[in-house]
Amino acid sequence: MITDTEGIVLRQIKTVNGRQMLVIFTKKFGKISVGMNQAGSVKNKSALAARPFTYADYELFKSRESYNLNSGRVKRSYFDIGKDFEKFITASYALELTGGMLAEEDPQPMLFQHLTDFLSALERRSKRHDTLLLAYMVKALHVLGNMPETGACVFCGGELKNRRSFSVEGGGMVCEKCLPEVLKSGEEPLLYDVNFDIINILSYFKKEPFSKFEKIALDDEVSSKLKEILRKYFAYHLEISELKSEVVKI
Repeated sequence: MITDTEGIVLRQIKTVNGRQMLVIFTKKFGKISVGMNQAGSVKNKSALAARPFTYADYELFKSRESYNLNSGRVKRSYFDIGKDFEKFITASYALELTGGMLAEEDPQPMLFQHLTDFLSALERRSKRHDTLLLAYMVKALHVLGNMPETGACVFCGGELKNRRSFSVEGGGMVCEKCLPEVLKSGEEPLLYDVNFDIINILSYFKKEPFSKFEKIALDDEVSSKLKEILRKYFAYHLEISELKSEVVKI
């Protein structure tokens, strides 16, 4: 069966006999693995559409058990990301993280839109790329139903008079009343003392479009702390850790 879809290449893998395997996040089918014959010329349109970061229209042959690429037409290459090392490693981290979040053939059209918006904003931004990446991570958690609880204490449901404690294991904020018991439980490595307004930052990242983030940046200390919390959160709740692109300094 011949079918078509928009997609973004997450990974390109060389296999045997001159074949390649593409991992593509498609708008219609979700994350899929697509086989293709190795292109003999860099001018081949399908070869251009097979590069990581590329946003393209793909014509696929779908059999019962696999997808194969018939052709690809580039919609946007995000070429400027590849010209800047910091942008490149930031985008690489986002793509690898996205691949880890997605199950095979589980469509996530809203996350797909967030990823294209993130890449577009990243391409235009000249520095301080960490804010965009953290915003994408928060939006991804929201779309996938794993957003931290910030409206009430995750242990008792009570009011948050003290907004300084965040439990990765519990999945959100901890009130003053519950904090002593949490500390007794031996959960300290996953409990963070938060000295910034994490509630409003997470809410802002969740609700606002990427266009709002293009000219703002988090304070370096805040960015570093939020990065650490979110990475631990992804590792604990989505079992995504030790990514190959983890060396990225976001």
